[in-house]
Amino acid sequence: MQDAVVIIPTYNEIENIEAIILAVFNQEKVFHILVVDDNSPDGTANKVRVLQKQYPDSLFLEVRQQKAGLGTAYIHGFKWCLKREYQYIFEMDADFSHNPKDLIRLYNACFKEGAALSIGSRYKKGINVVNWPLSRIILSYGASIYVRIITGMRIMDSTAGFICYHRSVLESINLENIKFIGYAFQIEMKFKAYSKHFKIVEVPVIFTDRTRGQSKLSSSIISEAIFGVISMKFKSLFNT
Repeated sequence: MQDAVVIIPTYNEIENIEAIILAVFNQEKVFHILVVDDNSPDGTANKVRVLQKQYPDSLFLEVRQQKAGLGTAYIHGFKWCLKREYQYIFEMDADFSHNPKDLIRLYNACFKEGAALSIGSRYKKGINVVNWPLSRIILSYGASIYVRIITGMRIMDSTAGFICYHRSVLESINLENIKFIGYAFQIEMKFKAYSKHFKIVEVPVIFTDRTRGQSKLSSSIISEAIFGVISMKFKSLFNT
């Protein structure tokens, strides 16, 4: 069995899903793919089912009944992957904001360099973001500074969603206790790994904003991140 699987959560990604799947499968290293679709009304899951006929042993699909948030989609995917023998479990967006060519770099940071968690970091070396308005850059970069101050994590891009986990990290975390479902989910998962003293490596990448489809970012997701980080840190002090 292949040792690496890429989880791609989707909601209305019909414009991107075939291209991103083919791009992942075209990498030199073999990656399996798990698409976790939140019952997209645009037919995203049906497109995946068509592609499964071509890739029956490497493309997998889980369809949930409704849109329930990015965090719960990944938790669903993590549980699915941990029931199998994958050693390296990835998070990746469907919209090409994460370059599939960087998958091998994240993999090597874990497989060759011994990291338990590697992060595709937009801010490890300056600000490497393409096609974002200045307001979005300020929001995202400012959030990472805010998280470092509140949590003490020495991670430049704490909100990054391009991740490689060694399975030992996910096995050590009680996934049922993950509280956040939006933007803050990425912060919470990194904080859990950081608190357990896993080796974390940031790999510089260039983040390119989507050119097709609609962003899922909302004010409620931002609020969850801002106020949730303080609550998360406070509770960690009492191990609750």
